[in-house]
Amino acid sequence: MIFSLTNLAKARSRHAHPLALPLLAGFMALSVNAPLNAQPADKPQKELLSEGQFTLDLKKISLSGLSSGGYMATQFELAHSDWVSGVGIIAAGPYYCAQNSIQIALSQCVNQVKTPLDLAPLTAQINQWNKQGKLPDLANLKQHKVWLLSGTLDTKVLPEISNALVTQYQQWVEPQNIKYVQDKPFAHLFPTLGSGNQCSESQSPFIGSCDYDAAGELLNFILPDMHARSPEPKGTLRQIDQHKLGGEPAQTLASQGYVYVPKACQQGETCTVHVSFHGCNQNTDAVGDVYAKQTGLNNWADTNHMLVLYPQTKNSMMMPLNPQGCWDWWGYTGEDYANSDGKQIQAVSNIIRALAKQESTNE
Repeated sequence: MIFSLTNLAKARSRHAHPLALPLLAGFMALSVNAPLNAQPADKPQKELLSEGQFTLDLKKISLSGLSSGGYMATQFELAHSDWVSGVGIIAAGPYYCAQNSIQIALSQCVNQVKTPLDLAPLTAQINQWNKQGKLPDLANLKQHKVWLLSGTLDTKVLPEISNALVTQYQQWVEPQNIKYVQDKPFAHLFPTLGSGNQCSESQSPFIGSCDYDAAGELLNFILPDMHARSPEPKGTLRQIDQHKLGGEPAQTLASQGYVYVPKACQQGETCTVHVSFHGCNQNTDAVGDVYAKQTGLNNWADTNHMLVLYPQTKNSMMMPLNPQGCWDWWGYTGEDYANSDGKQIQAVSNIIRALAKQESTNE
Protein backbone atom coordinates (compact mmCIF):
# COMPACT_ATOMS: atom_id res chain seq x y z
CA MET A 1 0.00 0.00 0.00
CA ILE A 2 1.31 3.45 -0.93
CA PHE A 3 -0.02 6.40 1.00
CA SER A 4 -0.58 9.83 -0.52
CA LEU A 5 -0.08 12.69 1.89
CA THR A 6 -2.19 14.97 -0.27
CA ASN A 7 -5.13 12.60 -0.58
CA LEU A 8 -5.07 11.65 3.07
CA ALA A 9 -4.96 15.26 4.12
CA LYS A 10 -7.96 16.03 1.91
CA ALA A 11 -9.80 13.04 3.35
CA ARG A 12 -9.56 14.26 6.93
CA SER A 13 -12.92 15.27 8.32
CA ARG A 14 -13.24 18.34 10.51
CA HIS A 15 -13.86 15.96 13.40
CA ALA A 16 -10.76 13.85 12.82
CA HIS A 17 -8.16 13.62 15.55
CA PRO A 18 -5.14 15.75 14.56
CA LEU A 19 -2.85 12.73 14.69
CA ALA A 20 -4.93 11.07 12.00
CA LEU A 21 -3.10 13.21 9.49
CA PRO A 22 -1.29 10.86 7.21
CA LEU A 23 0.10 9.46 10.20
CA LEU A 24 3.12 8.17 8.81
CA ALA A 25 1.71 8.02 5.69
CA GLY A 26 4.64 7.95 3.59
CA PHE A 27 6.33 8.63 6.71
CA MET A 28 8.77 7.48 6.93
CA ALA A 29 11.09 5.98 8.25
CA LEU A 30 10.49 2.78 6.70
CA SER A 31 9.03 2.66 3.28
CA VAL A 32 5.31 2.64 3.19
CA ASN A 33 5.41 0.06 0.44
CA ALA A 34 5.20 -2.61 3.14
CA PRO A 35 1.65 -4.01 3.42
CA LEU A 36 -0.12 -3.34 6.68
CA ASN A 37 -1.39 -6.90 6.84
CA ALA A 38 1.96 -8.62 6.34
CA GLN A 39 2.14 -11.94 8.14
CA PRO A 40 4.80 -12.80 10.70
CA ALA A 41 7.68 -14.86 9.38
CA ASP A 42 7.34 -17.49 12.11
CA LYS A 43 4.39 -18.79 14.08
CA PRO A 44 4.30 -17.43 17.63
CA GLN A 45 5.80 -19.64 20.26
CA LYS A 46 3.36 -21.07 22.80
CA GLU A 47 5.20 -19.84 25.89
CA LEU A 48 5.85 -16.15 26.56
CA LEU A 49 8.53 -15.21 29.05
CA SER A 50 6.66 -13.30 31.75
CA GLU A 51 9.06 -13.19 34.69
CA GLY A 52 12.71 -12.49 35.33
CA GLN A 53 15.06 -15.36 34.65
CA PHE A 54 18.48 -13.78 34.18
CA THR A 55 21.37 -12.41 36.21
CA LEU A 56 21.88 -8.99 34.69
CA ASP A 57 24.40 -6.22 35.16
CA LEU A 58 22.10 -3.21 34.90
CA LYS A 59 24.50 -0.52 36.07
CA LYS A 60 24.76 0.58 32.45
CA ILE A 61 22.90 -0.42 29.28
CA SER A 62 23.40 0.33 25.57
CA LEU A 63 20.94 1.06 22.77
CA SER A 64 20.52 1.01 19.02
CA GLY A 65 17.75 1.81 16.58
CA LEU A 66 16.77 2.35 12.96
CA SER A 67 14.60 5.23 11.75
CA SER A 68 11.70 5.68 14.21
CA GLY A 69 13.71 3.29 16.39
CA GLY A 70 16.66 5.66 16.07
CA TYR A 71 14.50 8.53 17.26
CA MET A 72 13.35 6.36 20.17
CA ALA A 73 16.92 5.38 21.04
CA THR A 74 17.88 9.05 21.46
CA GLN A 75 14.72 9.75 23.47
CA PHE A 76 15.41 6.81 25.77
CA GLU A 77 19.03 7.87 26.11
CA LEU A 78 18.18 11.41 27.22
CA ALA A 79 15.42 10.16 29.51
CA HIS A 80 17.92 7.80 31.15
CA SER A 81 21.26 9.49 30.52
CA ASP A 82 22.39 8.36 33.96
CA TRP A 83 21.77 4.71 32.96
CA VAL A 84 22.68 4.48 29.27
CA SER A 85 26.35 4.41 28.29
CA GLY A 86 26.17 4.44 24.50
CA VAL A 87 23.91 4.39 21.43
CA GLY A 88 24.09 3.37 17.78
CA ILE A 89 21.64 5.24 15.56
CA ILE A 90 20.84 4.58 11.91
CA ALA A 91 18.84 7.09 9.84
CA ALA A 92 17.21 9.36 12.43
CA GLY A 93 16.96 13.05 13.18
CA PRO A 94 17.33 15.35 16.17
CA TYR A 95 15.76 14.80 19.56
CA TYR A 96 12.24 16.29 19.76
CA CYS A 97 12.34 17.11 16.05
CA ALA A 98 8.57 16.67 15.67
CA GLN A 99 7.75 18.90 18.67
CA ASN A 100 4.63 16.89 19.52
CA SER A 101 3.20 17.38 16.02
CA ILE A 102 2.73 14.88 13.21
CA GLN A 103 2.60 17.80 10.77
CA ILE A 104 6.07 18.95 11.80
CA ALA A 105 7.30 15.35 11.77
CA LEU A 106 6.30 14.94 8.14
CA SER A 107 7.41 18.37 6.95
CA GLN A 108 10.72 18.66 8.81
CA CYS A 109 12.01 15.36 10.09
CA VAL A 110 11.99 12.68 7.40
CA ASN A 111 12.15 13.04 3.62
CA GLN A 112 11.76 16.80 3.30
CA VAL A 113 12.76 19.98 5.07
CA LYS A 114 10.33 22.71 4.09
CA THR A 115 12.05 25.32 6.24
CA PRO A 116 15.54 25.20 7.72
CA LEU A 117 15.81 23.09 10.86
CA ASP A 118 16.05 25.25 13.95
CA LEU A 119 17.48 23.46 16.97
CA ALA A 120 16.78 26.34 19.37
CA PRO A 121 13.19 25.37 20.27
CA LEU A 122 14.28 21.77 20.72
CA THR A 123 17.01 22.87 23.12
CA ALA A 124 14.53 25.08 24.97
CA GLN A 125 12.21 22.12 25.51
CA ILE A 126 15.08 19.93 26.69
CA ASN A 127 16.09 22.58 29.23
CA GLN A 128 12.50 22.98 30.42
CA TRP A 129 12.07 19.24 30.94
CA ASN A 130 15.39 19.13 32.77
CA LYS A 131 14.20 21.84 35.17
CA GLN A 132 10.94 19.94 35.68
CA GLY A 133 12.81 16.76 36.55
CA LYS A 134 11.62 14.94 33.43
CA LEU A 135 15.15 14.62 32.03
CA PRO A 136 18.35 14.00 34.02
CA ASP A 137 21.30 16.36 33.92
CA LEU A 138 22.60 16.69 30.34
CA ALA A 139 26.12 16.56 31.76
CA ASN A 140 25.57 12.80 32.01
CA LEU A 141 25.88 12.64 28.22
CA LYS A 142 29.42 13.96 28.13
CA GLN A 143 31.12 10.55 28.29
CA HIS A 144 28.51 8.63 26.30
CA LYS A 145 29.69 6.87 23.14
CA VAL A 146 27.58 7.69 20.08
CA TRP A 147 27.76 5.99 16.68
CA LEU A 148 25.60 7.28 13.82
CA LEU A 149 25.00 6.24 10.21
CA SER A 150 23.30 8.02 7.32
CA GLY A 151 23.41 6.20 3.97
CA THR A 152 24.06 8.19 0.80
CA LEU A 153 21.12 6.42 -0.91
CA ASP A 154 18.67 7.07 1.92
CA THR A 155 15.69 9.08 0.64
CA LYS A 156 13.46 8.40 3.66
CA VAL A 157 15.47 10.37 6.23
CA LEU A 158 17.58 12.98 4.48
CA PRO A 159 21.24 13.57 5.39
CA GLU A 160 20.40 17.13 6.43
CA ILE A 161 18.11 15.72 9.11
CA SER A 162 20.68 13.24 10.39
CA ASN A 163 23.25 16.04 10.40
CA ALA A 164 21.04 17.97 12.82
CA LEU A 165 21.13 15.06 15.25
CA VAL A 166 24.91 15.01 15.03
CA THR A 167 24.95 18.74 15.79
CA GLN A 168 22.91 18.11 18.92
CA TYR A 169 25.26 15.40 20.10
CA GLN A 170 28.24 17.67 19.49
CA GLN A 171 26.74 20.04 22.07
CA TRP A 172 26.47 17.28 24.68
CA VAL A 173 29.15 14.65 24.06
CA GLU A 174 32.96 14.80 23.98
CA PRO A 175 34.02 14.96 20.30
CA GLN A 176 36.18 11.83 20.47
CA ASN A 177 33.12 9.89 21.62
CA ILE A 178 31.13 10.54 18.44
CA LYS A 179 31.52 8.63 15.18
CA TYR A 180 29.40 9.64 12.17
CA VAL A 181 29.43 7.37 9.12
CA GLN A 182 28.02 9.16 6.07
CA ASP A 183 29.95 7.81 3.08
CA LYS A 184 28.28 4.43 2.55
CA PRO A 185 25.98 3.73 -0.45
CA PHE A 186 23.15 2.39 1.68
CA ALA A 187 19.42 2.92 1.34
CA HIS A 188 17.08 3.28 4.31
CA LEU A 189 17.76 0.01 6.11
CA PHE A 190 19.90 -1.81 8.66
CA PRO A 191 23.12 -2.83 6.84
CA THR A 192 24.48 -6.35 7.43
CA LEU A 193 27.21 -8.59 6.09
CA GLY A 194 24.86 -10.81 4.14
CA SER A 195 21.28 -10.80 5.41
CA GLY A 196 18.35 -9.04 3.79
CA ASN A 197 17.64 -7.41 0.47
CA GLN A 198 19.76 -5.48 -2.00
CA CYS A 199 21.56 -2.73 -0.11
CA SER A 200 20.61 0.04 -2.55
CA GLU A 201 16.84 -0.47 -2.12
CA SER A 202 14.64 0.30 0.87
CA GLN A 203 12.23 -2.63 0.94
CA SER A 204 10.66 -4.75 3.65
CA PRO A 205 12.06 -6.03 5.98
CA PHE A 206 14.46 -3.06 5.70
CA ILE A 207 17.56 -5.11 6.34
CA GLY A 208 20.23 -4.92 3.66
CA SER A 209 22.92 -7.29 2.45
CA CYS A 210 25.63 -4.64 2.26
CA ASP A 211 28.85 -6.49 3.07
CA TYR A 212 28.96 -4.17 6.09
CA ASP A 213 28.47 -5.21 9.69
CA ALA A 214 26.65 -2.22 11.15
CA ALA A 215 25.92 -4.17 14.33
CA GLY A 216 29.61 -4.83 14.85
CA GLU A 217 30.66 -1.32 13.91
CA LEU A 218 28.30 0.31 16.37
CA LEU A 219 28.87 -2.15 19.21
CA ASN A 220 32.65 -1.97 18.93
CA PHE A 221 32.51 1.82 19.10
CA ILE A 222 30.06 2.22 21.96
CA LEU A 223 31.19 -0.71 24.14
CA PRO A 224 34.70 -1.55 25.41
CA ASP A 225 36.69 -4.72 24.79
CA MET A 226 34.27 -6.58 22.52
CA HIS A 227 35.18 -10.16 21.56
CA ALA A 228 34.90 -11.29 17.93
CA ARG A 229 31.43 -12.18 16.70
CA SER A 230 30.11 -15.69 16.48
CA PRO A 231 29.76 -16.88 12.84
CA GLU A 232 26.22 -18.05 13.64
CA PRO A 233 24.02 -17.20 16.63
CA LYS A 234 24.00 -20.09 19.09
CA GLY A 235 21.63 -18.70 21.71
CA THR A 236 17.84 -18.63 21.81
CA LEU A 237 15.35 -15.99 20.67
CA ARG A 238 12.61 -15.93 23.31
CA GLN A 239 9.22 -14.28 23.11
CA ILE A 240 8.32 -12.12 26.10
CA ASP A 241 5.03 -10.88 27.52
CA GLN A 242 5.52 -7.14 27.15
CA HIS A 243 2.26 -6.20 28.85
CA LYS A 244 3.04 -8.20 31.98
CA LEU A 245 6.70 -7.20 32.14
CA GLY A 246 6.09 -3.59 31.12
CA GLY A 247 2.98 -2.93 33.17
CA GLU A 248 0.37 -0.27 32.44
CA PRO A 249 2.70 1.94 30.33
CA ALA A 250 3.09 -0.93 27.83
CA GLN A 251 -0.43 -0.69 26.41
CA THR A 252 0.77 0.94 23.16
CA LEU A 253 3.27 -1.90 22.69
CA ALA A 254 2.49 -5.28 21.17
CA SER A 255 1.56 -8.06 23.56
CA GLN A 256 4.77 -9.87 22.67
CA GLY A 257 8.35 -8.79 22.17
CA TYR A 258 11.64 -10.64 21.79
CA VAL A 259 14.79 -11.15 23.79
CA TYR A 260 17.88 -12.89 22.47
CA VAL A 261 19.49 -15.01 25.16
CA PRO A 262 23.07 -16.27 24.67
CA LYS A 263 23.81 -19.65 26.22
CA ALA A 264 25.94 -18.05 28.93
CA CYS A 265 23.03 -15.84 30.02
CA GLN A 266 20.63 -18.79 30.00
CA GLN A 267 23.03 -20.74 32.22
CA GLY A 268 23.01 -18.05 34.88
CA GLU A 269 26.18 -16.12 34.09
CA THR A 270 26.05 -12.35 34.47
CA CYS A 271 25.11 -10.52 31.27
CA THR A 272 24.76 -6.91 30.20
CA VAL A 273 21.74 -5.59 28.26
CA HIS A 274 21.50 -4.03 24.82
CA VAL A 275 18.15 -2.72 23.55
CA SER A 276 17.50 -2.42 19.82
CA PHE A 277 14.46 -0.49 18.54
CA HIS A 278 13.03 -1.51 15.15
CA GLY A 279 11.74 1.00 12.62
CA CYS A 280 8.29 1.57 11.16
CA ASN A 281 6.81 -1.38 9.24
CA GLN A 282 9.46 -3.52 10.92
CA ASN A 283 7.63 -4.82 13.98
CA THR A 284 6.14 -8.27 14.54
CA ASP A 285 2.95 -7.34 12.69
CA ALA A 286 4.97 -6.48 9.59
CA VAL A 287 8.00 -8.79 9.47
CA GLY A 288 7.61 -11.31 12.27
CA ASP A 289 10.91 -11.92 14.06
CA VAL A 290 13.15 -10.94 11.14
CA TYR A 291 14.53 -7.78 12.78
CA ALA A 292 15.24 -9.74 15.94
CA LYS A 293 17.16 -12.37 13.97
CA GLN A 294 18.94 -10.74 11.04
CA THR A 295 20.66 -7.50 12.10
CA GLY A 296 23.80 -9.29 13.31
CA LEU A 297 23.48 -8.08 16.89
CA ASN A 298 22.88 -11.61 18.14
CA ASN A 299 26.21 -12.83 16.71
CA TRP A 300 28.01 -10.28 18.87
CA ALA A 301 25.79 -10.96 21.88
CA ASP A 302 26.83 -14.63 21.91
CA THR A 303 30.49 -13.92 22.53
CA ASN A 304 30.05 -10.94 24.84
CA HIS A 305 27.61 -12.06 27.55
CA MET A 306 25.01 -9.61 26.26
CA LEU A 307 21.25 -10.04 26.37
CA VAL A 308 19.53 -8.24 23.47
CA LEU A 309 16.01 -6.90 24.00
CA TYR A 310 13.89 -6.26 20.90
CA PRO A 311 10.78 -4.45 22.16
CA GLN A 312 7.87 -4.35 19.74
CA THR A 313 5.27 -1.72 18.91
CA LYS A 314 1.82 -2.62 17.64
CA ASN A 315 -0.09 -1.38 14.62
CA SER A 316 -3.27 0.53 15.41
CA MET A 317 -5.96 1.97 13.18
CA MET A 318 -7.70 3.40 16.27
CA MET A 319 -6.56 5.99 18.77
CA PRO A 320 -3.72 6.22 19.48
CA LEU A 321 -3.35 6.01 15.71
CA ASN A 322 -0.21 4.17 14.60
CA PRO A 323 -0.97 2.17 11.44
CA GLN A 324 2.66 1.46 10.61
CA GLY A 325 3.87 0.35 14.01
CA CYS A 326 6.28 3.24 14.55
CA TRP A 327 7.84 4.19 17.87
CA ASP A 328 6.37 7.37 19.26
CA TRP A 329 8.59 10.29 18.34
CA TRP A 330 5.83 12.77 17.50
CA GLY A 331 3.36 12.45 20.39
CA TYR A 332 0.73 9.81 19.73
CA THR A 333 1.06 8.53 23.32
CA GLY A 334 1.03 11.98 24.94
CA GLU A 335 3.01 15.19 25.10
CA ASP A 336 5.67 13.69 27.39
CA TYR A 337 6.54 10.98 24.84
CA ALA A 338 10.23 11.99 24.67
CA ASN A 339 11.05 12.30 28.37
CA SER A 340 11.12 10.01 31.41
CA ASP A 341 7.33 10.28 31.77
CA GLY A 342 6.82 8.90 28.26
CA LYS A 343 4.73 5.72 28.29
CA GLN A 344 6.89 3.75 25.87
CA ILE A 345 10.09 4.81 27.58
CA GLN A 346 8.65 3.74 30.93
CA ALA A 347 7.43 0.44 29.48
CA VAL A 348 10.81 -0.51 28.04
CA SER A 349 12.52 0.50 31.28
CA ASN A 350 10.12 -1.74 33.19
CA ILE A 351 10.74 -4.65 30.82
CA ILE A 352 14.51 -4.40 31.18
CA ARG A 353 14.37 -4.51 34.95
CA ALA A 354 11.69 -7.20 34.99
CA LEU A 355 13.88 -9.55 32.93
CA ALA A 356 16.34 -9.73 35.80
CA LYS A 357 15.90 -12.58 38.23
CA GLN A 358 18.56 -10.70 40.11
CA GLU A 359 20.81 -7.78 39.40
CA SER A 360 24.54 -8.40 39.59
CA THR A 361 26.30 -6.67 42.43
CA ASN A 362 29.73 -7.03 40.84
CA GLU A 363 31.65 -3.79 40.60
